[in-house]
Amino acid sequence: MVASKKRTFKRLMGLGVVALASTAVLAACGSNSQQSSANKDEINWYTPTEILTLDMSKNTDRYSSMAIGNSGSNLLRRDENGELQPDLAEKIDVSEDGLTYTVTLRKGLKYSDGTALTAEDFVYTWQRIVDPATASEYSYLASDVHLVNAADIIAGKKGVEELGVKAEGDAKLVFTLSNPSPQFMSLLSFSNFVPQDKEFVEKAGKDYATTSDKQIYSGPYKVEDWNGTSGTFKLVKNDNYWNAENVKTKTINVQTVKKPDTAVQMYKQGQLDFANISDTSAIYNANKKNSDVVDVPEATTAYIVYNLTGSVKGLENEKIRKALNLATDRQGIVEAAVDTGSKPATALAPTGLAKLPDGTDLAEYVAPGYSYDATEATKLFKEGLAEAGLSELTLTVTADADRPAAKAAVDYIKETWEKALPGLTVEEKFVPFKQRLEDTKNQNFDVALVLWGGDYPEGSTFYGLFQSDSAYNYGKVNSDAYNAAYQKALSTDALDPKAAADDYKVAEKVLYDGAFYNPIYFRSQEGLQNPSIKGLIRNSTGLEVDFTYAHKE
Repeated sequence: MVASKKRTFKRLMGLGVVALASTAVLAACGSNSQQSSANKDEINWYTPTEILTLDMSKNTDRYSSMAIGNSGSNLLRRDENGELQPDLAEKIDVSEDGLTYTVTLRKGLKYSDGTALTAEDFVYTWQRIVDPATASEYSYLASDVHLVNAADIIAGKKGVEELGVKAEGDAKLVFTLSNPSPQFMSLLSFSNFVPQDKEFVEKAGKDYATTSDKQIYSGPYKVEDWNGTSGTFKLVKNDNYWNAENVKTKTINVQTVKKPDTAVQMYKQGQLDFANISDTSAIYNANKKNSDVVDVPEATTAYIVYNLTGSVKGLENEKIRKALNLATDRQGIVEAAVDTGSKPATALAPTGLAKLPDGTDLAEYVAPGYSYDATEATKLFKEGLAEAGLSELTLTVTADADRPAAKAAVDYIKETWEKALPGLTVEEKFVPFKQRLEDTKNQNFDVALVLWGGDYPEGSTFYGLFQSDSAYNYGKVNSDAYNAAYQKALSTDALDPKAAADDYKVAEKVLYDGAFYNPIYFRSQEGLQNPSIKGLIRNSTGLEVDFTYAHKE
């Protein structure tokens, strides 16, 4: 076999990767008469619901990801421009055929407890996430990037030791793919793949990562004072982090504040350094002109899933689902119910996630033509009821009790659906975020309003949701045509962004034609932020807020 030529990490411009650069700052503009905590060694933050876990292999929610992503480091980390930069990696060499990634780690890496951090810890974290015994909902990511043998291991056909990631000594790591993958580099910055010490995990056993003292940390901070259910925790500077000298803030105090108006008041009283203003129309309109307002970039879609398992009579009928989609006034929702800067959804992939080579936004390109047509909806619903042998239909819509915007949206949807669809009764069910995750995961719902934020800036982070075997395919959509289009984007067209976009367009059209889901709005958020905070990095995908270099001036 002829050895392939190699190119260094610094030359991977085509993959969106550039050389390590000094970290620039994301500064808030404006001023506020009520300055937050004068203590420059601390930043005060909040989450709208409690974090659920510190287990990176099992985590699925954005709030736990914030804790894990700031206390754990991966091989790469995104900078203020969204570009991937070396973190625990010193360099990454990629073969010309795009199938072999050779990583050289920085020297002397340690966990927060002083334990040496080696290449074997990355091998273990990748093996653990694909191990069926872990039951990770994110295991499919390893398969989607074509890591050798990942699919067979997830299916229980091969052992984890056959996974295509190997350590060569303590400081070298080699990943082997069976097909090039445009999103593989992004996973090398993703919080679910930060290193784990096998000995520590096995010693902790079932208690691993259930409290802050049952975890060790590889990143700029370590988590303290979290007992597994408490609504507060601290991110405390990790002196063993390789770049600790440039981590300027000693403590990030995080608390759970469930009421949006409470968070805003706490900000104005100087108790918080940030408060989201986009949770309700009233809060947004009252504060949007405040000089402390900053954009909160995100690639997030709110959408409705239908339970297609056959357990909800009526939803197996395509005409009924199409009627529900046509009776959905998306413009009305964002104007009357979620008047917080969000936009009507036109597809699954949101605006700003990715662009085609000619600059066209992926969301615009794949949009199949969702519209509001109450007259056609009424006609189809009547026909669908007859086909299903029903004279009337009652559906319960499940949504997050923690999000006022969800309540407003569901109220609006109920009103418009019932008006356009005689014979339909809509009941509302609001449960805590944690319970909604369990309900949708276990198909304990009729109809559910959910949110998905992209994990990396490429279409597969959304279109992977509806492949037949995805853990996030809550409604259990099962379409061979959809699966084929998605897999083509990841394989045949993996290195051709235009061709992959064509595949996602086909996949979106399958969802549209079958009314398998219902896109509602692309979320856009703003917040009040202490102007003295500098160096805070916000990402539209993956780790949403990165405190590594954040500090107060």
